[in-house]
Amino acid sequence: MKQRFNILSDWFLERFPLSDLWNEHMAHYYAPKNFNIWYFFGSLALLVLVNQFITGILLTMNYKPDAKLAFDSVEYIMRDVDWGWLVRYMHSTGASAFFIVVYLHMFRGLLYGSFKQPRELIWIFGMLIFVCLMAEAFMGYLLPWGQMSYWGAQVIISLFSAIPVIGDELSLWVRGDYVVSDATLNRFFAFHVIAVPLVLLILVFLHIVALHEVGSNNPDGIEIKENLNWKGHPVDGIPFHPYYTVKDIVGVGVFMFFFATVIFYMPELGGFFLEHANFIPADPLKTPEHIAPVWYFTPFYAILRAVPDKFAGVIAMGGAIVVLFMLPWLDRSPVKSIRYRGGMFKKALLLFVIAFIGLGYLGTQPATPAATTMARMFTAVYFGFFLLMPLYTRWEKTKPLPERLTDQPTLEDRIPCVIALVNEVTDVQQTTDATGARITKRRPNPAGIKAVLFRFAKNLKESLD
Repeated sequence: MKQRFNILSDWFLERFPLSDLWNEHMAHYYAPKNFNIWYFFGSLALLVLVNQFITGILLTMNYKPDAKLAFDSVEYIMRDVDWGWLVRYMHSTGASAFFIVVYLHMFRGLLYGSFKQPRELIWIFGMLIFVCLMAEAFMGYLLPWGQMSYWGAQVIISLFSAIPVIGDELSLWVRGDYVVSDATLNRFFAFHVIAVPLVLLILVFLHIVALHEVGSNNPDGIEIKENLNWKGHPVDGIPFHPYYTVKDIVGVGVFMFFFATVIFYMPELGGFFLEHANFIPADPLKTPEHIAPVWYFTPFYAILRAVPDKFAGVIAMGGAIVVLFMLPWLDRSPVKSIRYRGGMFKKALLLFVIAFIGLGYLGTQPATPAATTMARMFTAVYFGFFLLMPLYTRWEKTKPLPERLTDQPTLEDRIPCVIALVNEVTDVQQTTDATGARITKRRPNPAGIKAVLFRFAKNLKESLD
Protein backbone atom coordinates (compact mmCIF):
# COMPACT_ATOMS: atom_id res chain seq x y z
CA MET A 1 0.00 0.00 0.00
CA LYS A 2 2.82 2.39 0.91
CA GLN A 3 4.61 1.60 -2.33
CA ARG A 4 1.47 2.34 -4.36
CA PHE A 5 1.04 5.62 -2.52
CA ASN A 6 4.66 6.59 -3.28
CA ILE A 7 4.17 5.75 -6.95
CA LEU A 8 1.02 7.87 -7.09
CA SER A 9 2.75 10.69 -5.23
CA ASP A 10 5.74 10.65 -7.61
CA TRP A 11 3.37 10.61 -10.60
CA PHE A 12 1.54 13.66 -9.27
CA LEU A 13 4.70 15.63 -8.34
CA GLU A 14 6.19 15.04 -11.79
CA ARG A 15 3.18 16.84 -13.26
CA PHE A 16 2.52 19.46 -10.58
CA PRO A 17 5.28 21.24 -8.56
CA LEU A 18 3.50 21.00 -5.19
CA SER A 19 6.66 20.31 -3.18
CA ASP A 20 8.46 23.20 -4.89
CA LEU A 21 5.59 25.55 -4.06
CA TRP A 22 5.60 24.40 -0.43
CA ASN A 23 9.36 24.88 -0.11
CA GLU A 24 9.41 28.25 -1.85
CA HIS A 25 6.56 29.83 0.06
CA MET A 26 6.64 28.00 3.42
CA ALA A 27 9.48 25.65 4.42
CA HIS A 28 12.36 27.48 2.68
CA TYR A 29 10.90 30.97 2.89
CA TYR A 30 12.95 32.84 5.50
CA ALA A 31 11.17 35.51 7.53
CA PRO A 32 12.71 37.93 10.07
CA LYS A 33 13.03 36.38 13.52
CA ASN A 34 11.70 39.44 15.39
CA PHE A 35 8.07 39.51 14.26
CA ASN A 36 5.75 40.84 16.96
CA ILE A 37 1.99 40.93 17.58
CA TRP A 38 1.42 43.35 14.68
CA TYR A 39 2.39 40.60 12.23
CA PHE A 40 -0.57 38.39 13.16
CA PHE A 41 -3.08 40.41 11.15
CA GLY A 42 -1.93 39.34 7.69
CA SER A 43 -2.61 35.66 8.39
CA LEU A 44 -5.83 36.57 10.23
CA ALA A 45 -7.04 38.44 7.15
CA LEU A 46 -6.49 35.27 5.11
CA LEU A 47 -8.41 33.27 7.73
CA VAL A 48 -11.37 35.66 7.62
CA LEU A 49 -11.32 35.60 3.81
CA VAL A 50 -11.72 31.81 3.86
CA ASN A 51 -14.53 32.17 6.40
CA GLN A 52 -16.33 34.66 4.16
CA PHE A 53 -16.06 32.41 1.12
CA ILE A 54 -17.34 29.30 2.91
CA THR A 55 -20.20 31.00 4.76
CA GLY A 56 -21.10 33.00 1.65
CA ILE A 57 -21.45 29.83 -0.42
CA LEU A 58 -23.67 28.28 2.27
CA LEU A 59 -25.86 31.39 2.41
CA THR A 60 -26.40 31.48 -1.37
CA MET A 61 -27.92 27.99 -1.19
CA ASN A 62 -31.05 29.45 0.46
CA TYR A 63 -30.93 33.14 -0.47
CA LYS A 64 -33.30 34.55 -3.11
CA PRO A 65 -31.99 37.62 -5.04
CA ASP A 66 -35.50 38.95 -5.55
CA ALA A 67 -36.88 42.20 -4.15
CA LYS A 68 -40.06 40.43 -3.01
CA LEU A 69 -38.31 37.41 -1.48
CA ALA A 70 -34.85 38.58 -0.35
CA PHE A 71 -35.78 39.72 3.16
CA ASP A 72 -37.98 36.66 3.76
CA SER A 73 -35.22 34.34 2.52
CA VAL A 74 -32.84 35.84 5.09
CA GLU A 75 -35.45 35.28 7.79
CA TYR A 76 -35.87 31.71 6.53
CA ILE A 77 -32.12 31.16 6.84
CA MET A 78 -32.15 32.57 10.37
CA ARG A 79 -35.20 30.65 11.63
CA ASP A 80 -35.72 27.46 9.62
CA VAL A 81 -32.40 26.37 8.07
CA ASP A 82 -30.36 24.12 10.36
CA TRP A 83 -27.58 26.27 11.83
CA GLY A 84 -28.56 29.03 9.39
CA TRP A 85 -28.42 31.67 12.13
CA LEU A 86 -24.83 30.67 12.88
CA VAL A 87 -23.76 30.83 9.23
CA ARG A 88 -25.42 34.22 8.77
CA TYR A 89 -23.84 35.67 11.92
CA MET A 90 -20.43 34.23 10.99
CA HIS A 91 -20.72 36.00 7.64
CA SER A 92 -21.97 39.34 9.00
CA THR A 93 -19.48 39.35 11.89
CA GLY A 94 -16.78 38.19 9.49
CA ALA A 95 -17.35 41.26 7.33
CA SER A 96 -16.62 43.57 10.26
CA ALA A 97 -13.76 41.34 11.46
CA PHE A 98 -12.27 41.54 7.97
CA PHE A 99 -12.06 45.32 8.10
CA ILE A 100 -10.75 45.31 11.67
CA VAL A 101 -7.80 43.05 10.79
CA VAL A 102 -7.22 44.85 7.47
CA TYR A 103 -7.15 48.29 9.12
CA LEU A 104 -4.71 46.98 11.75
CA HIS A 105 -2.66 45.32 8.99
CA MET A 106 -2.46 48.65 7.14
CA PHE A 107 -1.59 50.48 10.37
CA ARG A 108 1.31 48.06 10.90
CA GLY A 109 2.51 49.06 7.43
CA LEU A 110 2.51 52.70 8.55
CA LEU A 111 4.31 51.85 11.80
CA TYR A 112 7.18 49.93 10.25
CA GLY A 113 7.34 51.40 6.74
CA SER A 114 6.25 48.23 4.95
CA PHE A 115 5.25 50.36 1.95
CA LYS A 116 8.77 51.67 1.29
CA GLN A 117 11.29 50.42 -1.26
CA PRO A 118 11.45 47.54 -2.30
CA ARG A 119 7.84 46.78 -1.24
CA GLU A 120 5.94 49.44 -3.19
CA LEU A 121 4.15 46.85 -5.33
CA ILE A 122 3.08 44.87 -2.25
CA TRP A 123 1.46 48.03 -0.88
CA ILE A 124 -0.26 48.78 -4.22
CA PHE A 125 -1.70 45.25 -4.40
CA GLY A 126 -2.79 45.57 -0.76
CA MET A 127 -4.58 48.85 -1.46
CA LEU A 128 -6.33 47.30 -4.48
CA ILE A 129 -7.47 44.51 -2.15
CA PHE A 130 -8.80 47.17 0.23
CA VAL A 131 -10.79 48.84 -2.57
CA CYS A 132 -12.19 45.45 -3.64
CA LEU A 133 -13.20 44.73 -0.04
CA MET A 134 -15.06 48.04 0.11
CA ALA A 135 -16.90 47.21 -3.13
CA GLU A 136 -17.65 43.69 -1.92
CA ALA A 137 -18.95 44.92 1.43
CA PHE A 138 -21.08 47.65 -0.14
CA MET A 139 -22.73 45.28 -2.61
CA GLY A 140 -23.26 42.60 0.02
CA TYR A 141 -24.81 45.15 2.36
CA LEU A 142 -27.80 45.55 0.03
CA LEU A 143 -28.59 41.83 -0.13
CA PRO A 144 -30.56 41.49 3.19
CA TRP A 145 -32.97 44.07 1.70
CA GLY A 146 -33.61 45.76 5.03
CA GLN A 147 -34.38 49.42 5.58
CA MET A 148 -30.79 50.54 6.12
CA SER A 149 -29.56 48.34 3.25
CA TYR A 150 -32.03 49.90 0.85
CA TRP A 151 -31.62 53.53 1.85
CA GLY A 152 -27.86 53.26 2.37
CA ALA A 153 -27.51 51.98 -1.20
CA GLN A 154 -29.84 54.75 -2.42
CA VAL A 155 -27.67 57.45 -0.84
CA ILE A 156 -24.30 56.02 -1.93
CA ILE A 157 -25.37 55.33 -5.52
CA SER A 158 -26.79 58.85 -5.79
CA LEU A 159 -23.26 60.17 -5.23
CA PHE A 160 -22.31 59.01 -8.72
CA SER A 161 -24.76 61.55 -10.14
CA ALA A 162 -22.49 64.34 -8.82
CA ILE A 163 -19.85 63.45 -11.43
CA PRO A 164 -20.09 65.97 -14.32
CA VAL A 165 -21.35 64.84 -17.73
CA ILE A 166 -21.53 61.08 -17.07
CA GLY A 167 -22.89 61.16 -13.50
CA ASP A 168 -26.57 60.56 -14.23
CA GLU A 169 -25.90 57.82 -16.77
CA LEU A 170 -23.39 56.16 -14.45
CA SER A 171 -25.75 56.09 -11.46
CA LEU A 172 -28.51 54.73 -13.73
CA TRP A 173 -26.18 51.96 -14.94
CA VAL A 174 -25.15 51.03 -11.36
CA ARG A 175 -28.79 50.83 -10.22
CA GLY A 176 -30.11 49.26 -13.40
CA ASP A 177 -33.24 51.36 -12.83
CA TYR A 178 -34.23 54.88 -11.85
CA VAL A 179 -34.49 53.80 -8.22
CA VAL A 180 -32.97 50.98 -6.17
CA SER A 181 -35.08 48.02 -7.23
CA ASP A 182 -35.06 44.35 -8.13
CA ALA A 183 -32.63 45.03 -10.98
CA THR A 184 -30.18 46.63 -8.53
CA LEU A 185 -30.44 43.67 -6.17
CA ASN A 186 -29.75 41.17 -8.96
CA ARG A 187 -26.67 42.89 -10.31
CA PHE A 188 -25.29 43.54 -6.82
CA PHE A 189 -25.79 39.84 -6.04
CA ALA A 190 -23.88 38.87 -9.20
CA PHE A 191 -21.02 41.25 -8.39
CA HIS A 192 -20.92 40.22 -4.71
CA VAL A 193 -20.95 36.47 -5.35
CA ILE A 194 -18.95 36.10 -8.58
CA ALA A 195 -17.18 39.12 -10.06
CA VAL A 196 -15.54 40.87 -7.10
CA PRO A 197 -14.48 37.62 -5.31
CA LEU A 198 -12.63 36.50 -8.46
CA VAL A 199 -10.74 39.80 -8.61
CA LEU A 200 -10.09 39.58 -4.88
CA LEU A 201 -8.59 36.09 -5.15
CA ILE A 202 -6.27 37.21 -7.97
CA LEU A 203 -5.12 40.26 -5.99
CA VAL A 204 -4.49 38.20 -2.83
CA PHE A 205 -2.39 35.78 -4.89
CA LEU A 206 -0.38 38.65 -6.41
CA HIS A 207 0.02 40.27 -2.98
CA ILE A 208 1.50 37.09 -1.48
CA VAL A 209 3.74 36.36 -4.49
CA ALA A 210 5.10 39.93 -4.43
CA LEU A 211 5.68 39.64 -0.67
CA HIS A 212 7.64 36.40 -0.98
CA GLU A 213 9.70 37.78 -3.86
CA VAL A 214 11.20 40.70 -1.91
CA GLY A 215 10.75 39.27 1.61
CA SER A 216 8.84 40.43 4.66
CA ASN A 217 9.59 43.66 6.46
CA ASN A 218 10.27 43.63 10.20
CA PRO A 219 9.91 45.96 13.23
CA ASP A 220 13.47 47.24 12.72
CA GLY A 221 13.01 47.95 9.02
CA ILE A 222 16.30 46.20 8.19
CA GLU A 223 16.67 44.02 5.09
CA ILE A 224 17.66 40.57 6.37
CA LYS A 225 18.82 39.49 2.89
CA GLU A 226 21.84 41.75 3.26
CA ASN A 227 23.34 39.46 5.96
CA LEU A 228 23.63 35.85 4.74
CA ASN A 229 25.37 32.83 6.24
CA TRP A 230 27.55 30.33 4.37
CA LYS A 231 24.42 28.46 3.21
CA GLY A 232 23.00 31.63 1.63
CA HIS A 233 20.25 31.96 4.25
CA PRO A 234 19.60 35.20 6.17
CA VAL A 235 21.43 35.23 9.50
CA ASP A 236 18.49 37.00 11.16
CA GLY A 237 15.83 34.87 9.46
CA ILE A 238 14.03 31.67 10.33
CA PRO A 239 11.91 29.37 8.10
CA PHE A 240 8.29 30.44 8.00
CA HIS A 241 7.29 26.84 8.60
CA PRO A 242 7.18 25.54 11.27
CA TYR A 243 8.08 28.58 13.38
CA TYR A 244 5.57 31.17 12.20
CA THR A 245 2.85 28.71 11.25
CA VAL A 246 2.84 27.55 14.89
CA LYS A 247 2.97 31.14 16.13
CA ASP A 248 0.05 32.12 13.87
CA ILE A 249 -2.01 29.27 15.31
CA VAL A 250 -1.75 31.00 18.70
CA GLY A 251 -2.97 34.25 17.12
CA VAL A 252 -5.82 32.38 15.44
CA GLY A 253 -6.84 30.90 18.81
CA VAL A 254 -7.01 34.33 20.45
CA PHE A 255 -8.87 35.79 17.47
CA MET A 256 -11.40 32.93 17.46
CA PHE A 257 -12.13 33.55 21.14
CA PHE A 258 -13.21 37.15 20.45
CA PHE A 259 -14.88 36.20 17.16
CA ALA A 260 -17.00 33.52 18.83
CA THR A 261 -17.85 35.85 21.72
CA VAL A 262 -19.32 38.38 19.30
CA ILE A 263 -21.18 35.73 17.27
CA PHE A 264 -22.82 34.01 20.24
CA TYR A 265 -23.42 36.93 22.61
CA MET A 266 -23.61 40.20 20.66
CA PRO A 267 -23.76 39.64 16.86
CA GLU A 268 -25.30 43.09 16.30
CA LEU A 269 -22.73 44.75 18.63
CA GLY A 270 -25.14 47.51 19.59
CA GLY A 271 -26.09 48.22 15.99
CA PHE A 272 -22.54 48.65 14.65
CA PHE A 273 -22.21 45.22 13.00
CA LEU A 274 -25.93 44.80 12.18
CA GLU A 275 -28.08 47.93 12.31
CA HIS A 276 -31.44 47.66 14.04
CA ALA A 277 -33.19 49.18 11.01
CA ASN A 278 -31.94 46.32 8.87
CA PHE A 279 -34.25 43.91 10.70
CA ILE A 280 -37.17 45.81 9.08
CA PRO A 281 -38.09 45.02 5.44
CA ALA A 282 -37.07 47.66 2.90
CA ASP A 283 -39.79 50.26 2.37
CA PRO A 284 -39.24 52.77 -0.49
CA LEU A 285 -41.95 55.02 1.00
CA LYS A 286 -40.49 55.31 4.51
CA THR A 287 -37.07 56.89 5.03
CA PRO A 288 -35.16 55.96 8.21
CA GLU A 289 -34.56 58.79 10.66
CA HIS A 290 -30.77 58.71 10.31
CA ILE A 291 -29.12 57.04 7.32
CA ALA A 292 -25.50 56.02 7.89
CA PRO A 293 -23.25 53.39 6.31
CA VAL A 294 -21.67 50.49 8.19
CA TRP A 295 -18.95 51.50 10.64
CA TYR A 296 -16.01 50.61 8.36
CA PHE A 297 -17.19 53.17 5.77
CA THR A 298 -17.94 55.96 8.25
CA PRO A 299 -14.51 57.72 8.19
CA PHE A 300 -14.86 58.30 4.45
CA TYR A 301 -18.55 59.13 4.79
CA ALA A 302 -17.65 61.79 7.37
CA ILE A 303 -15.13 63.28 4.90
CA LEU A 304 -17.88 63.36 2.26
CA ARG A 305 -20.26 65.23 4.59
CA ALA A 306 -17.54 67.62 5.78
CA VAL A 307 -17.39 69.25 2.32
CA PRO A 308 -20.40 71.50 1.56
CA ASP A 309 -20.38 70.91 -2.21
CA LYS A 310 -21.61 67.46 -3.29
CA PHE A 311 -19.12 66.95 -6.13
CA ALA A 312 -16.21 68.30 -4.06
CA GLY A 313 -17.25 65.93 -1.26
CA VAL A 314 -17.12 62.97 -3.65
CA ILE A 315 -13.66 64.10 -4.82
CA ALA A 316 -12.49 64.40 -1.19
CA MET A 317 -13.88 60.96 -0.30
CA GLY A 318 -12.19 59.39 -3.33
CA GLY A 319 -9.00 61.34 -2.65
CA ALA A 320 -8.88 59.94 0.88
CA ILE A 321 -8.41 56.49 -0.67
CA VAL A 322 -6.27 57.52 -3.66
CA VAL A 323 -3.74 59.26 -1.41
CA LEU A 324 -3.06 55.91 0.28
CA PHE A 325 -1.80 54.56 -3.06
CA MET A 326 0.74 57.41 -3.21
CA LEU A 327 2.21 56.69 0.23
CA PRO A 328 5.41 54.92 -0.96
CA TRP A 329 6.43 58.06 -2.86
CA LEU A 330 5.33 60.60 -0.25
CA ASP A 331 7.55 59.27 2.55
CA ARG A 332 11.11 60.62 2.10
CA SER A 333 12.56 59.29 5.35
CA PRO A 334 15.79 57.26 5.05
CA VAL A 335 14.52 54.76 7.66
CA LYS A 336 11.46 52.55 7.58
CA SER A 337 10.53 51.70 11.16
CA ILE A 338 8.94 54.09 13.63
CA ARG A 339 11.56 52.88 16.16
CA TYR A 340 14.22 54.95 14.39
CA ARG A 341 12.13 57.84 13.10
CA GLY A 342 12.08 61.29 14.65
CA GLY A 343 9.40 62.88 16.77
CA MET A 344 7.71 64.68 13.86
CA PHE A 345 6.51 61.47 12.21
CA LYS A 346 5.40 59.97 15.54
CA LYS A 347 3.32 63.03 16.38
CA ALA A 348 1.88 63.15 12.86
CA LEU A 349 0.93 59.47 13.03
CA LEU A 350 -0.70 59.96 16.44
CA LEU A 351 -2.76 62.87 15.07
CA PHE A 352 -3.70 60.79 12.02
CA VAL A 353 -4.98 57.93 14.20
CA ILE A 354 -7.01 60.36 16.32
CA ALA A 355 -8.44 61.98 13.18
CA PHE A 356 -9.34 58.62 11.59
CA ILE A 357 -11.10 57.36 14.72
CA GLY A 358 -12.81 60.73 15.15
CA LEU A 359 -14.06 60.68 11.55
CA GLY A 360 -15.31 57.13 12.06
CA TYR A 361 -17.34 58.22 15.07
CA LEU A 362 -18.69 61.38 13.43
CA GLY A 363 -19.79 59.33 10.42
CA THR A 364 -22.22 57.44 12.65
CA GLN A 365 -23.75 60.63 14.10
CA PRO A 366 -26.28 63.11 12.64
CA ALA A 367 -24.71 66.00 10.71
CA THR A 368 -25.04 68.79 13.29
CA PRO A 369 -23.07 72.07 12.84
CA ALA A 370 -20.67 71.12 15.63
CA ALA A 371 -20.11 67.62 14.19
CA THR A 372 -19.51 69.10 10.72
CA THR A 373 -16.91 71.52 12.11
CA MET A 374 -15.10 68.68 13.89
CA ALA A 375 -15.25 66.56 10.73
CA ARG A 376 -13.61 69.36 8.74
CA MET A 377 -10.82 69.64 11.29
CA PHE A 378 -10.22 65.89 11.25
CA THR A 379 -10.36 65.87 7.43
CA ALA A 380 -7.64 68.53 7.32
CA VAL A 381 -5.49 66.43 9.69
CA TYR A 382 -6.13 63.29 7.60
CA PHE A 383 -4.97 64.87 4.35
CA GLY A 384 -2.24 66.87 6.08
CA PHE A 385 -0.63 63.65 7.32
CA PHE A 386 -0.10 62.51 3.72
CA LEU A 387 0.35 65.73 1.75
CA LEU A 388 2.88 67.22 4.22
CA MET A 389 4.75 63.93 4.53
CA PRO A 390 7.44 64.84 1.92
CA LEU A 391 8.38 67.79 4.15
CA TYR A 392 8.35 66.51 7.71
CA THR A 393 9.86 63.09 6.85
CA ARG A 394 12.75 64.86 5.11
CA TRP A 395 13.33 67.40 7.90
CA GLU A 396 13.12 65.13 10.93
CA LYS A 397 16.23 63.77 12.63
CA THR A 398 16.30 59.96 12.59
CA LYS A 399 18.15 57.52 14.83
CA PRO A 400 21.01 55.35 13.49
CA LEU A 401 19.99 51.90 12.31
CA PRO A 402 21.56 48.81 13.92
CA GLU A 403 23.52 46.44 11.68
CA ARG A 404 21.47 43.43 12.80
CA LEU A 405 17.95 42.83 14.05
CA THR A 406 17.46 43.75 17.71
CA ASP A 407 16.15 41.26 20.24
CA GLN A 408 12.83 42.24 21.75
CA PRO A 409 11.49 41.02 25.12
CA THR A 410 9.30 37.93 24.85
CA LEU A 411 5.96 37.46 26.59
CA GLU A 412 7.71 35.38 29.22
CA ASP A 413 10.14 38.23 29.88
CA ARG A 414 7.24 40.66 30.37
CA ILE A 415 5.35 38.56 32.95
CA PRO A 416 7.30 39.91 35.99
CA CYS A 417 6.65 43.48 34.79
CA VAL A 418 2.93 42.77 34.43
CA ILE A 419 2.80 41.28 37.94
CA ALA A 420 4.64 44.30 39.37
CA LEU A 421 2.22 46.63 37.54
CA VAL A 422 -0.82 44.83 38.97
CA ASN A 423 0.67 45.04 42.46
CA GLU A 424 1.31 48.75 42.02
CA VAL A 425 -2.22 49.71 40.93
CA THR A 426 -4.00 47.54 43.50
CA ASP A 427 -3.99 47.11 47.26
CA VAL A 428 -4.25 43.69 48.90
CA GLN A 429 -6.72 43.46 51.75
CA GLN A 430 -7.16 40.35 53.85
CA THR A 431 -10.36 39.67 55.78
CA THR A 432 -12.00 36.68 57.40
CA ASP A 433 -15.49 35.35 56.74
CA ALA A 434 -18.01 33.94 59.25
CA THR A 435 -16.23 30.58 59.33
CA GLY A 436 -12.87 32.17 60.08
CA ALA A 437 -11.43 31.48 56.64
CA ARG A 438 -9.05 34.13 55.35
CA ILE A 439 -10.20 36.02 52.20
CA THR A 440 -7.82 38.04 50.07
CA LYS A 441 -9.29 40.93 48.08
CA ARG A 442 -7.69 43.40 45.69
CA ARG A 443 -8.93 46.96 45.48
CA PRO A 444 -7.79 49.79 43.20
CA ASN A 445 -4.95 51.91 44.55
CA PRO A 446 -5.54 55.54 43.43
CA ALA A 447 -1.97 56.61 44.18
CA GLY A 448 -0.55 53.68 42.22
CA ILE A 449 -2.84 54.28 39.25
CA LYS A 450 -1.88 57.98 39.24
CA ALA A 451 1.83 57.08 39.31
CA VAL A 452 1.46 54.60 36.44
CA LEU A 453 -0.48 57.10 34.29
CA PHE A 454 2.11 59.80 35.02
CA ARG A 455 4.91 57.42 34.01
CA PHE A 456 3.05 56.42 30.85
CA ALA A 457 2.52 60.07 29.85
CA LYS A 458 6.19 60.85 30.51
CA ASN A 459 7.38 57.88 28.44
CA LEU A 460 4.96 58.80 25.63
CA LYS A 461 6.28 62.35 25.57
CA GLU A 462 9.88 61.13 25.48
CA SER A 463 9.10 58.74 22.62
CA LEU A 464 7.52 61.58 20.61
CA ASP A 465 10.46 63.96 21.16
